[in-house]
Amino acid sequence: MKSSSGIGANVVSIEIEGLSAVADLLADGTSEFAQAFDAAVALCDAVKGRLIVTGMGKSGHIARKIAATFASTGTPSQFVHPAEASHGDLGMIAADDLVIALSRSGETAELRDIIAHAGRFDVKVIAVTSDANSALARAGEVALTLPAAAEACSAAPAPTTSTTMMLALGDALAVAVLRAKGFSARDFHSFHPGGKLGAALRRAVDLMHHKHMPLCAPDDPMTKAIDVISEGGFGCAGVIDGAGALIGMVTDGDLRRHYGRIASGARVSEVMTAAPHVVAEDSLAGEVLALFADRKITAVFIVGEGRKPVGLVHVHDCLSTGVL
Repeated sequence: MKSSSGIGANVVSIEIEGLSAVADLLADGTSEFAQAFDAAVALCDAVKGRLIVTGMGKSGHIARKIAATFASTGTPSQFVHPAEASHGDLGMIAADDLVIALSRSGETAELRDIIAHAGRFDVKVIAVTSDANSALARAGEVALTLPAAAEACSAAPAPTTSTTMMLALGDALAVAVLRAKGFSARDFHSFHPGGKLGAALRRAVDLMHHKHMPLCAPDDPMTKAIDVISEGGFGCAGVIDGAGALIGMVTDGDLRRHYGRIASGARVSEVMTAAPHVVAEDSLAGEVLALFADRKITAVFIVGEGRKPVGLVHVHDCLSTGVL
């Protein structure tokens, strides 16, 4: 008898075959499936209202996830339960909306009222099904017909591979649409401000210290720079020229490395690190933390036009707000 882990490996392998079949069809830009996909992306990109995603049973669970993915990537989306739609929720579907309907067989009875409602109000439908000749496929403005693939459970052919393919196809549609819209990580943050992901997508300027920045001039004596570093509490001081541009940085490490010079009355320009790493005002907090890790530094200045410092971010600012 095959072990449980062996059965699990077989299930995953079967589902991978289904996903590979979808990927192959999409990769072949001349295939009917790829052309239907492009048409579906164009419809989703152009929708003026909301994207209504629907399905029954296991397909319904996948539809909920697809709607959530679209909503978080800039396309107003909502899941509508087909059975509830028949009892009043059809009012959630308006003339400017677009429907994505999921059904493995394409003959799900509960979808009929949604399809009829869509036809009555000229609401376009994207059909996702395994049967190109099904009622759902025929009703769709675009029909995405999934390739033939074995379900992973031969003893009881519950939707497994087919729903995995639907899920991946929904992700592919959402990502293609967000690319078409020019949707960026910064846009994504406005829909996903919470959690570690939301923290990483915050802008660096939201974390920076901009009052009483530790700054000194290149001709200042190092004794003054030491006072600035101590008062600032960030372990560093920026060095600015007469135009206010950041030209260098003095850190605690520089103080240790140049102790002899400092004791002999050195100027800041003799000790500073010239052209230090800086970040732009539109940098993301996650990008700043990656810079800290890559360059093994603990603080960085945010600079604006003319390389003038507008703020400073310390590694503790990232960690304390959950940026990982």
